Amino acid sequence: MKRILLPAGGVVLASGLLAAGLAGTAQAVPDWASDTMAKDAPAALEVANFWLKANEHTNNLAAATPYTWETKATPKLNAGGGYSPDGKPGNIAPIGEEKVVASKVKNINLPKTIGKVFFVDSDNNLKWCSATSIQSKYHNLVSTAGHCVYDDGKNASVMDKWVFVPGYYQGKTPWGIYVGKQAYTHYDYSVYNDRDRDYAFVTVYNGVQIGGGNAKQVSQKDYDAYTGVKFAKDSEISEAEYQKTVDLNGGESVDAWAKATSVEDPAGPKTPGSVEVKQEVSKEVYDKAPKNNGKHDTNGMQHGHVHTDYVTKSVYDAYTGPGYRKIDEKGNYTISHYYLQYWVKKSAVKSYYKTTFYVVADFIKDTGRLGDAVGGQGFAWNQKTGQAVYVFGYPADAHPDGNKAFTGVTPKWCYGKTSGKVYVSAAEKVEEHVGLKCSMTPGADGAAWLIKYSNAKRLGYVNGVTSLFGDQDKNGRYDLSTSPYFDGETAAIYAKAANVWSGTIVK
Repeated sequence: MKRILLPAGGVVLASGLLAAGLAGTAQAVPDWASDTMAKDAPAALEVANFWLKANEHTNNLAAATPYTWETKATPKLNAGGGYSPDGKPGNIAPIGEEKVVASKVKNINLPKTIGKVFFVDSDNNLKWCSATSIQSKYHNLVSTAGHCVYDDGKNASVMDKWVFVPGYYQGKTPWGIYVGKQAYTHYDYSVYNDRDRDYAFVTVYNGVQIGGGNAKQVSQKDYDAYTGVKFAKDSEISEAEYQKTVDLNGGESVDAWAKATSVEDPAGPKTPGSVEVKQEVSKEVYDKAPKNNGKHDTNGMQHGHVHTDYVTKSVYDAYTGPGYRKIDEKGNYTISHYYLQYWVKKSAVKSYYKTTFYVVADFIKDTGRLGDAVGGQGFAWNQKTGQAVYVFGYPADAHPDGNKAFTGVTPKWCYGKTSGKVYVSAAEKVEEHVGLKCSMTPGADGAAWLIKYSNAKRLGYVNGVTSLFGDQDKNGRYDLSTSPYFDGETAAIYAKAANVWSGTIVK
């Protein structure tokens, strides 16, 4: 998708709650970049269908893999001086509260605001990152890393078919799928790949769910032509009902058929049309079967015959048939075969069946605004470092030494205090990152860093997003996560995105 950069000098003004919260960022002069993702409702609906449509094995959500623009741990990040806020600290309150019953066991209540963003990268691969719902005027905003929205170092475009799925688990979308409408990031990140601005805010349309509607009976012609969910059901009918379908279709039935079944009735050798049947059975069945003591004319009764073979030990050991194995008193290996002989009269019985064809029309349901469905974390900027922070994400990749501690299936968390000094990496164009000791691996890219997190309310304030992973002690394990420092320019870009309406994609 072609880039449209919209640089703007001066403070971006917000309204209502956001305006009040951002009143202290007067000196922030951001250059923000905005890009259209799904331009309208039809385009967004096409994106939703792309991710939810089932293929032979699974849907595309389940087929995606974690997006990792790094192939190995970032070279050791050097700690520098302290951070330099560009103004007064500020924050925006989160959306709503979630009541959680207190537990006697110390545990972390994972917020349902977190989830995965899915997209198609420039190599046409299905990928995902971590993200969270965040407060906004229209309850429609997602926070994640810039490299999970903008294609790093290639064609500088936004990712294709971008969606957010809160609470994602194994192809399931418990609160719906939210298609990206407009992406916002810092101009320096979109143009210069400045990792100190590796964050993005994306407005999303109302969520949608795709499900099955009522089954509708159709003709076989319409059934064959239908490409959605469908099924056929066979049921037995009477001969008269079968004949009706024949009469209605000029002597040939379309959806019904007759099936002849062979039936065997007990008989005697003198019964007209009877045939003799000889069958080998086990010794147990043979002993229990009624015998007619050689009187072959007794209707339905049986006579038997036993034949014993002398075999080698290897044949004896390998035999698995119904015959009776025995080693006689002389040490011979024997297998006795037991046969029952009886008479039956065979006849054919016709049964009649009809196939009924059904199609199931998929329906798409509007699940409402993102923030109304799962809530939204607050937002904070120009905060002092050294604060306690929770990081929530979906780590998936192996550590550099090959150890795979995470699967990416369920969200994980890290907790600690952020670094008091900045982290610097010339190779990654990083001059001022916040650091946190954390063993998460890639897949947690874009994970929300929450300060002042309430375990009871499952709410806090987004004050960073995971950007880099480091192996500081060079033991082959990730032990550091870093985030851009959220300052007044971050707040101004957030405010721009947080005041943009998106709407629904279905009527």
